[in-house]
Formats: sequence, C-alpha cells, structure tokens
Amino acid sequence: MSETMSKIKIRKAVFPAAGLGTRFLPATKAIPKEMLPVVDKPIIQYGVEEAVAAGCEQIIIVTGRGKTVIEDHFDISFELEHQLESRGKHDLLALARQISNLGSIAYIRQKEAMGLGHAVLMARDLVGDEPFAVILPDDVIDATRPCLQQMIEVFDDVQSSILATQVVEGPAISAYGVLDCQPTAKNPRVMEVKNLVEKPKPASAPSKNAIIGRYILTPRIFDVLEKTPLGAGNELQLTDAIRNLLQYEKVYGYRFEGKRYDAGDKLGFLQATVQFALERGDLGPEFRNWLKQLPL
Repeated sequence: MSETMSKIKIRKAVFPAAGLGTRFLPATKAIPKEMLPVVDKPIIQYGVEEAVAAGCEQIIIVTGRGKTVIEDHFDISFELEHQLESRGKHDLLALARQISNLGSIAYIRQKEAMGLGHAVLMARDLVGDEPFAVILPDDVIDATRPCLQQMIEVFDDVQSSILATQVVEGPAISAYGVLDCQPTAKNPRVMEVKNLVEKPKPASAPSKNAIIGRYILTPRIFDVLEKTPLGAGNELQLTDAIRNLLQYEKVYGYRFEGKRYDAGDKLGFLQATVQFALERGDLGPEFRNWLKQLPL
C-alpha cells in the first residue's frame, strides 16, 4: 500500500439497496425492505447513522426501481417541517431535521439486480480512487462503538481491506461466506484471510468466522470486480471478487464487538425490534412489563 493511500481516511460508505425484498412480501410489494421500521426508524437509517458516527462524509446509496421513497426519507420535507413548526411540535421538528442533516447522500441506480458485486461496482465513479466502506442495510448492529468505527481503527493499522465477521456455531454456518484465516499476533480479533468459502457444509467449514454485512475495501476491488466472471445465480458476487483480490493484496477479517441482527430475515427483524424497544427509555420499562405478562 502506498504512502499516499495510508493517509486517506474512509470518507465514503456504499449502501446496496436495490434488492426486491421478497422475504418480506407482501409488505415489500410497494415499500422498500430498507424502509421497514425497527421500532420507529427505517432499517437503512441505522446503517447510515453508523457510517456518519464513524466519520464518513458521503453516503452512496445504490437503488433500483421503486426505491425513491428512500431518497424522500433522507431529503428535506418542507411541508412536514412547516406543519410541525406551526403546531409547536419542536421535538418532532428537530427529529425530522436530524434525518435530512445526516450527511451528504448521493444515489445511483442499479438497473438490473445482478448481485452484490455489481451493486458495489455501480458506485465506482462516485467512490473514486480511495478506500471505502460497504454497509448492507439488512445487518443492524447494536454496539457501544459503531461497528464501522471499530473496523476503521483496524484499517488505520493494517491499510488493507477488512471484512466484518462473527462466530457462528453449528449448521447455521452454511448460510454464510466463511473465512479461512489465521489470527494475527497483535490482535486475535484481527485475522489474516487466506481464502473465502461460500456457504460450506458444517463439516468442511474452514472456521467459525462468518462474513457479515460490513466491509472496508481498497479501490483495487473495482478492477477485480470488472474481471470477475458471474457466479452463483448468474450474478456478480462480491465474495468471488474478494477471493480474487487476495492475489494482489492482503485482506483481513475483524471480529467486531457488538450484537448483529439480520433484519432481512423475519425472525431477525422481530428480534431487533424487541431488543431496540427494550433499550428505549420511553418504551423499555412498559414494554418489558407487558412481555412478562405473556403466556410464553
């Protein structure tokens, strides 16, 4: 890695958000999955807030047909703000303005759903020649320090691509990309990646370290993506490209501190909703008392 690259901070975060969200039909027939609320906040907003808290200055959202409501959500709503102000609802007004002031947000359209790797490649012109983050909105992470902030601190040290990982036990490992990796001497949470195996059988999984939806990638990934053939589902797979990236530079896994919820799965969505509601000062005590009364 060049000296120039070592001085560049992670300024941009890419959010692939062009998927159809079929696991949440019929709700997602007209509403983007990314806009489904966990308590009272859309799934995607949790990721955007995480990126901003980690120091990202520009959010790049890769959208598709029927996703304009995402743009409306992060935009200024003059009518709503005027109504709230005229009615003296200053707390709600501040909340509405906070959303539109989260940061600089750019959008690019993915005309065909050709995989996660293709979605990342679509952001090339907006990212430019600098390392960047990728956040999958489905993965909502509850952490004292934002997961992406933890990863950026690792990037500052290793100056290489970073993949967020979590330990997955038993048969569930077969639902993930899994790292063949070796922990570094300096930090056992940081692992040098030797290979990536997509959805292995439990008996053949190279480790328990599953890849989840947070990445820091060097700009070389774009050239690699362009040369990577279509993979599973006739789509351009990001995992395939990262495996090819290993030919040129080191890649590391990082076992982050925090709790990840797969909000793209119905059970994970419900778990996230319950947990985040319990943590709310205005909802938690009453909600907890109600849960205790359920005949479970």
